[in-house]
Amino acid sequence: MLIDTSMVPNWTARFEHLAETAKDQRLKDFYAKGAALSSTPLNEVEFVSVDFETTGLDAQNDAILTIGLVPFTLNRIYCRGSAHWVVNPNRELNEESVVIHGITDSEVKNAPQLEQILESVLQALAGKIVVVHYKNIERNFFNQALLNCIGEGIEFPVVDTLDIEYAIEREKCKGLINWLKRKKPGSVRLGKARERYGLPAYQPHHALTDALATAELLQAQIKHHFADDATLSVVLQ
Repeated sequence: MLIDTSMVPNWTARFEHLAETAKDQRLKDFYAKGAALSSTPLNEVEFVSVDFETTGLDAQNDAILTIGLVPFTLNRIYCRGSAHWVVNPNRELNEESVVIHGITDSEVKNAPQLEQILESVLQALAGKIVVVHYKNIERNFFNQALLNCIGEGIEFPVVDTLDIEYAIEREKCKGLINWLKRKKPGSVRLGKARERYGLPAYQPHHALTDALATAELLQAQIKHHFADDATLSVVLQ
């Protein structure tokens, strides 16, 4: 198994519990939609790729600027169901982050607060398996943002294309010959990972584009490295 999933909770049971204990109705509705069983064949799973652009990398002190999402399966990407939101971070943007993502103070000044779009975001995620490229960003930022705006956080299962790619690259470095050659895993940055599968280069650091890029990457990873009858359990975290 490429990824260690031994510590992954039973998400179906966890969602049932959270649906009963969550206080905010939007969260209760989200959890009530349930989570796919880990035994579900990957080719039957409904995924939604998610990407955040943020003011920095510290979920405790930084904030979400934009949210992009794209629903898909391993056979099809549903561009019509995609969505992109600009979020007011309630602070001035620093120059370094503006250079990276190109979002300016004027763009966020009149944007909605996260709580104003929360119902729409949760409805788009409900019942689907979230796919990300580096789970610590989306999980930590979304949880902290909800703690800040509604007083309770959020839990959800993910498939992380970065973790998958790193595991694949690590496997390539095993063996005595590779050790003697001092072979090291290749870069697992989103663009570099896509290059290995012949996927086109997209302009980075736009939440919707990066969500699409991540969806395509997972499709390629599963096609190239997993058995046809593989189940969700081999990649779910």
